[in-house]
Amino acid sequence: MQNRTMTTRRLTQSAAIAALYVALTLIFEPISFGAMQVRIAEALTILPLFTPAAIPGLFVGCLLANLLGGAIVVDVIFGSVATLIGAALGYALRSNRWLVPIPAIVANALIVPPILRYGYGLEMPLALLALYIAIGEIAGCYVLGELFGTVLMKHRRVFGEGAAQRGARTPSGPDGVSGDDRNE
Repeated sequence: MQNRTMTTRRLTQSAAIAALYVALTLIFEPISFGAMQVRIAEALTILPLFTPAAIPGLFVGCLLANLLGGAIVVDVIFGSVATLIGAALGYALRSNRWLVPIPAIVANALIVPPILRYGYGLEMPLALLALYIAIGEIAGCYVLGELFGTVLMKHRRVFGEGAAQRGARTPSGPDGVSGDDRNE
C-alpha cells in the first residue's frame, strides 16, 4: 500500500508540475519563445530540489508547451530533452540548493541556440544566441526559481518524504542531525 501511495503521489506531482509549466509558458507566450526569451516556467526548475517527480513533470510540461506554442518538431524534441537533462542533473545536484538550476541553464544555452539558428533560421551567431538564452535562463531559473524555492522551503512537506533533504536542511541540532531528519 505504501508503494502505491508513493507512486500515486509522484504521478500527481508530475502531472501538476507539467500543467503548471504549460500554463506559465503559454500565459507568458510573448516572452517564452524566440532568441531573447525568459520562460517564467523555468522557475520550476528548482523543483528537483524537492521531489524526483519534477524530472518527468518538467520534461512533459516543456514538451506540451512547445507543441501548443507552435514550435517546430526539432524544438519540441530537443528543447524538451534540454529540460529533461537540466531536471535530472539538477536532481543529482540537490545536495546544494544553489547548484540545482545550473544544469537547466547550461543545457538550454547549449541545445537551444542551434535550434534557433538552423531550425528557425535566425541569422545570429551561435555564441550570441547562447548568451541570450543563458541570460533568460538565469532570470527564470535563478532569480524567479530561487524566489519560488524560498517560498516552497516553508511548505516543503507538501512534497512528502525527504523533500529538500539536502542543501536546504534546517540547522543541525547538538547531535549533528538536522531537524528535518529527526522526523523521517
